[in-house]
Amino acid sequence: MSSAPFTYEPVGATRDDLAVCPPGYHHLFSRTRIGEGPAVFHRAAEALLTWEMHRAMGVGMDTGAERVTPGTEVTVNLGNLIKAPCRVVWTTDEPRRAGWAYGTLPGHPEHGEEAFVVDRTGDGTVWLTVAAYSRPAKWYTRTAGPVARALQHAYARRCGATLKQLCAGEDEG
Repeated sequence: MSSAPFTYEPVGATRDDLAVCPPGYHHLFSRTRIGEGPAVFHRAAEALLTWEMHRAMGVGMDTGAERVTPGTEVTVNLGNLIKAPCRVVWTTDEPRRAGWAYGTLPGHPEHGEEAFVVDRTGDGTVWLTVAAYSRPAKWYTRTAGPVARALQHAYARRCGATLKQLCAGEDEG
């Protein structure tokens, strides 16, 4: 693990509040219904905690870790055009909630934090929530403005569609 500092404050804010958005940041919140039942939840949690969801989307997740753990560093590669260094800030793996968030490190095109959480509600429905707060860090993300934010929202929706596909066929009982 490197000693590179995070490039934003407050670090870890998404852990307790996925709707958090500190002043000066743009907020992202996307929620997708994945399915129903314990088998769907367990499959979704495993796909999320092992980087499988991201890799199934074609996103490069360069890390030596097989599972997401706090302190794990990962460089997200988008089409070999953008390399985005991050460090996992927090994880959770509970009977009805699993997920994690990473924060940006120097060299990332944004400053901020992004969380991916699967939860199983009281009625058994399984949801993926992708939540983030960010602001541009590079000239090209500043220049892209609303287009960059639209791409972030599309990415979050794609996470949900990909996870739903990975969980298709699981027993919904």
